[in-house]
Amino acid sequence: MSLTWVLEREVFPNGDCIRTGAVEAGHHVLDWREEWSASAARPELVGPVLFHGSLSVADRIARERWWTPGAYCDAGAFHCSAWYPRAEEWLLNRRWEILPAAQLVRERDLVLDRLGTGDAVFVRPDSPLKPFSGRVLTRDRVTLAALDHGFYYDDPYLPVVVAPLRVVLREWRYVVSANRVIAGSGYTAATRAAIPDDPTGTPWRFAEDVSARLTGPETVYILDVCESDGGLHVLELNPFSGADLYACNGRDIVREVASIAAMAV
Repeated sequence: MSLTWVLEREVFPNGDCIRTGAVEAGHHVLDWREEWSASAARPELVGPVLFHGSLSVADRIARERWWTPGAYCDAGAFHCSAWYPRAEEWLLNRRWEILPAAQLVRERDLVLDRLGTGDAVFVRPDSPLKPFSGRVLTRDRVTLAALDHGFYYDDPYLPVVVAPLRVVLREWRYVVSANRVIAGSGYTAATRAAIPDDPTGTPWRFAEDVSARLTGPETVYILDVCESDGGLHVLELNPFSGADLYACNGRDIVREVASIAAMAV
């Protein structure tokens, strides 16, 4: 069955690997238009439709069910609090706490001492929609202002993940579909530049083992792997429809994801 891909141009610095694969497979490709956010302007599309682009648009399509399946972006399932317990044996962060931002600020010393973090800590949102970017804060800078409160979000009780610092040497991104790794790429954390990955390499095999054993947040999702302290770990899970695919093979992604999406109709 042919799939309609709705793709948002110029969102990802590494390009749009899905577009080429979709065209070669004979699928219908549409460019996302901002005016489609208004229901009156939105096209009625027949058959399976799947969006790939910015996380905010993917989240809205998934929540409001504009099309079927629409987007693989079940935000609630990707909260760290939802999947960390299932992935504990592979996680980069073996110790963490999830609590409201205001509570972290109020109980800063108690939290950091419990975690044994010393004078610095890593903080990120619990939400995959990332109302602020993950960051390292020294003990004296654990404030709401340092967590961008009032700039990107207004709720002082936004849940955040707090964890000890870890040194990450390398990172990889894998696309998982029906518990199988179907594509992968390395990337540099600082510049987000894509690095081709070897399907026979140790990181890819690690990702395959994790994806086969982990109950994923969705049928199709993103698994990020990192190297730290001489081992491989799960860094985070992300929604497929809002993720940069770096140097992943778009043809492989289109072929496998299209077969899954077609079953949703």
